[in-house]
Amino acid sequence: MSLPLLPPDAAALPIHLTTPDGLSARLDALGGAIATFARANGFEAKAGQCLVVPDATGAIAGALFGLGRRGEAARTPFLPGKAASLLPAGVWRFEGPVEDMELAALAFALESWRFSRYKSAPERETRLAVDATVDLDRIGLAADAVYLARELVATPANDLGPAELAQAIRAVFEPAGGLVAETVGDDLLSANFPLVHAVGQGSERAPRLVDATWGEASNPKVTLVGKGVVFDSGGYDIKPDSAMLLMKKDMGGAANALALAKMIIAARLPVRLRLIVPAVENSVSGRAFRPGDVFPSRKGLTVEIGNTDAEGRLVLADALALADEEAPDLLVDLATLTGAARVALGPDLPPFYTDDEGLAADVAGASRAVFDPVWRMPLWPAYRTMLDSKIADLNNAGAGGFAGSIAAALFLQKFVEATTAWAHFDIYAWAPAARPGRPEGAEAQAIRALFAVISTRWPAA
Repeated sequence: MSLPLLPPDAAALPIHLTTPDGLSARLDALGGAIATFARANGFEAKAGQCLVVPDATGAIAGALFGLGRRGEAARTPFLPGKAASLLPAGVWRFEGPVEDMELAALAFALESWRFSRYKSAPERETRLAVDATVDLDRIGLAADAVYLARELVATPANDLGPAELAQAIRAVFEPAGGLVAETVGDDLLSANFPLVHAVGQGSERAPRLVDATWGEASNPKVTLVGKGVVFDSGGYDIKPDSAMLLMKKDMGGAANALALAKMIIAARLPVRLRLIVPAVENSVSGRAFRPGDVFPSRKGLTVEIGNTDAEGRLVLADALALADEEAPDLLVDLATLTGAARVALGPDLPPFYTDDEGLAADVAGASRAVFDPVWRMPLWPAYRTMLDSKIADLNNAGAGGFAGSIAAALFLQKFVEATTAWAHFDIYAWAPAARPGRPEGAEAQAIRALFAVISTRWPAA
């Protein structure tokens, strides 16, 4: 969809932002029909409350939008963006106390997104004329990336298999001069990606490892790895139907990694970007891998399958081992990896793991600055015994049922040895309930914070 933001426009209808404490003074200042109408309709400036107000002739004069109690808007800088789904068609502008005008405008753009691939709907004609201080190009960069991630995550698996996910990667990299290589089906074995092959071998749709690069080879190396399980039945450890309903989103890590790559390419950051995506479907069939099977990995470690529903860490293991072979300056993986992460922190706050203190501090600071929530969790070494196996180097399912997200991160850490700046993000890629700037459904997580870190370390010329 097109960006619903415009340059400053004095003729745009005002969205009067106000708190309950400041409402009386604001209505007194506006006076006339607006104040009378607002008081008659009981407008209280509660957080997210919106009221379109008329002038003396009955025409739309603007809108009142509540910021809630003092400090509420500061805690939720996306709050003003909620107006995008509440206002009628027209060109609008914010007027009043905005903590961060750029975040408010971005939220307006993100709030406007709708998934229309299967259910046609007219494009919303509600637009926002932004303040002159707002960088439209920067907002457009972020919004386009979020739109891409959401579009991919929302697309069901019948239309987004491993081949289609690979094509989406090509559509970002190749027009920008990037290179994309695919290793498909049984070629994964000869190319030494045995775990990717094992997870994907049960599907009629061939598994693949997609390896895309962009930028000058002499530039600092930034490598992104994204979990690309296009649908996860759980395999022989099959999921209950309630847990399977959202499994089209199990490629959310790949979608978000690709969206981040799109931001980096669009900003032309001076890095050698690499995106690695193991794209598979975890199916149940006579060819599917089984509990108790043992497979080698690219790194040489053998893995006993304790649970076929812990497949994401298997495909990521081979992908991370490949990435680690060149010891990039920064290695990040994103994956919809564990339900345990949701139990610990809920759907809106993805945990991330790293032993690089500088990277951890940068991510935390960027997360706060751009309102892209993440929370650091520990790579607690004492829990490595959870991954022990009596017949192999590792078991893919942590024993005991505790600390599932940490155990998964520790499993991945076994496959990153040469790279010091590595971070793992256990994202959800879905909004179970609407929030300002975040409609219910497919969601991008952590990528705006990560882009802020990368663009600060290696800024565009």
